[in-house]
Amino acid sequence: MNPLPHHEILTSRRDFLKRGGAGFGALALSSILGNANLFGASQGSPVNPLEPRVPHLPGTAKRVIFLFMEGGPSHLDLCDPKPLLNKLAGKPLPASFGSVITAMGEVGSPLLGTNRTFKQHGQGGQWFSDWIPHMAELADDWSVIKSCVADGINHAGGVCQMNTGSIIGGRPSLGSWVSYGLGTENQNLPAFVVLKDSDAQIVNGVRNWGSGFMPAVYQGTLLDEGPQPFANLNPAKGMSPRRQQTNLDLLAKLNQSHLKGREENTELDARIRSMELAFRMQASAPEAVDLRGESEATRKLYGMDETHTENFGRMCLMARRLVERGVRFVQLYHGAGSKWDSHDKIEENHSRLCGEMDKPVAGLIRDLKSRGLLEETLVIWGGEFGRTPMSEKGSGRDHNSTGFSMMWAGGGVKGGQSIGSTDELGLRAVEDKLHVHDLHATILHLLGVDHTRMIYHDKGRPERIDQNEGHVYSKILA
Repeated sequence: MNPLPHHEILTSRRDFLKRGGAGFGALALSSILGNANLFGASQGSPVNPLEPRVPHLPGTAKRVIFLFMEGGPSHLDLCDPKPLLNKLAGKPLPASFGSVITAMGEVGSPLLGTNRTFKQHGQGGQWFSDWIPHMAELADDWSVIKSCVADGINHAGGVCQMNTGSIIGGRPSLGSWVSYGLGTENQNLPAFVVLKDSDAQIVNGVRNWGSGFMPAVYQGTLLDEGPQPFANLNPAKGMSPRRQQTNLDLLAKLNQSHLKGREENTELDARIRSMELAFRMQASAPEAVDLRGESEATRKLYGMDETHTENFGRMCLMARRLVERGVRFVQLYHGAGSKWDSHDKIEENHSRLCGEMDKPVAGLIRDLKSRGLLEETLVIWGGEFGRTPMSEKGSGRDHNSTGFSMMWAGGGVKGGQSIGSTDELGLRAVEDKLHVHDLHATILHLLGVDHTRMIYHDKGRPERIDQNEGHVYSKILA
């Protein structure tokens, strides 16, 4: 992660023997571990960049599941109730808030009340609305961050920043940074997996799980929909294992020959490694994504027995199976195509979307907890921003990146607490304001990574996920 130190000059025979002995010891350790990639595989290929690494710190989380609600869910209607909003509904924003122009250019729009019923849940008395009753039952597992802020005012910038730290595309995604810093526990499955709930395009597309200026090997793997999430995984009809191995050996020789002199082409190296991984996945991946062995009780827990929850329930169950098998970072997109965007008809929009994801998300938390996985799995729920208290088109809310909520559970997070706050109308964060950079720094800290030390040098410039601006927020830690 940090650049290697300059070579030291050996000043005596004793130094030489001491250093040499350590080297021979490492070779022996490599043999004991049975790790062919620790010092580079055959044919001169480089050290495996996805080998598991020792973290900087004794982290509490080993893996992450990021439940991304694309389009911007309304914190005001889900977990951050504002009684004054209903009291002033239909009236203009009070003068004390100043002149506010929303992301879509709305000026002076009247305030929009909420039709939701809020209740306190759990020992911590956290507030949740009737749109997410199943998630509310797990109030003591959730840490609700009510003071998130971001810089993106539209979906392109907001989704990009929540995933990469920047509103401008081109930087590595959070999952890529995690893969770069920690590697993966299972060399027969991708380190970073992405699933989405439809064939609709996520805003910015593959850049959300891309590796940016890092080697392409750290990018995410998008799973297909349906019973065969990994495309082209099964051998062609009539292809015997011996024939396939012969073909792969020849292809490996040709690829390695072509790679010589082109070592800077990370896409070529990533393609070679992906072919090798695909071969290994033929034994592991089909079992990992095959849900037929799951009990009927588990399927019901995720809502797979109901039409409106079956799709996202299947994705959440798949996420549990993947992290259970050592996948480091799994990202699920709900509402692909910015469907959480609700400039009008928020009642209809959010009712449908909450109904699709509430039970599956709660099922995921319960399932992880029952299997002893939640303590080491950080689950994140949220979108790129929230919604405004002012109305748009009379029945919706505009984008709001100046104050919104996210929910975290597991992985060393202290549940049953609300962190920070927005003003009395939910427009701006006013207490314990947490920027996206702070969220990223805290995620890495939970994983045992010091974000100030995980550096990638791009063209001589030291780069970090937080662009040198993030701080770990210790109050969220258990």
